[in-house]
Amino acid sequence: MSKIKYRDGSKIEVMQIPVGTMANFTYVIADRETRKACIIDPSWDLEKLLEILKKNGWDLECIINTHTHFDHILGNEQLAAVTGAKIIQHENSNQPGDKFVKDGDIVYLGNISLKILYTPGHSNDSVCVLVEDRFIFTGDTIFVGNCGRVDLPGGDSRKLYNSLFNVISKLDGSLIVYPGHDYGKSPTSTIKEQKETSPILIPRTEADFVKFMSGDD
Repeated sequence: MSKIKYRDGSKIEVMQIPVGTMANFTYVIADRETRKACIIDPSWDLEKLLEILKKNGWDLECIINTHTHFDHILGNEQLAAVTGAKIIQHENSNQPGDKFVKDGDIVYLGNISLKILYTPGHSNDSVCVLVEDRFIFTGDTIFVGNCGRVDLPGGDSRKLYNSLFNVISKLDGSLIVYPGHDYGKSPTSTIKEQKETSPILIPRTEADFVKFMSGDD
């Protein structure tokens, strides 16, 4: 069941939708002033997403993939065909898309700015999406209490270390974290809480992190 997870008094609405059988989250972000919407990581249960768009009168402008593992992109082409939305991925992606972005790029959704942060490690095209310095969609870079695996094609524990400790950990602690999977004790968290409680973000050297990710720690 979809839930409104964030709403401010003026313009932004976020819906977190559990989909499929792999504990995935798909997200809908909307600018209520302009009725423009973006969907992050569509895979299964597309009828839920289309119903949300229809019910709220939202116009889907874009689809953003946090990375292109199959469970985050399965719905891309069908959703784009039905709505006309543009598919946005990192420039390292080898999957079909309409716009390819790099670190620091801004995607505008009505009056809302979505900043792309390149965070490789789980895959070589992983990004996080920072919205208005209020919340961040982290895909499989970091979950609540955990992080994405590095033993799939494109995985690299050293790159993930940099993404976690030199990008994620340096963000504002009040940012709400919206992960790509419901793997933790709660469906959302904050950067501050993860730095204080997640075993993934315990300060350690890169070498120690590599050992930790390999199971040798």
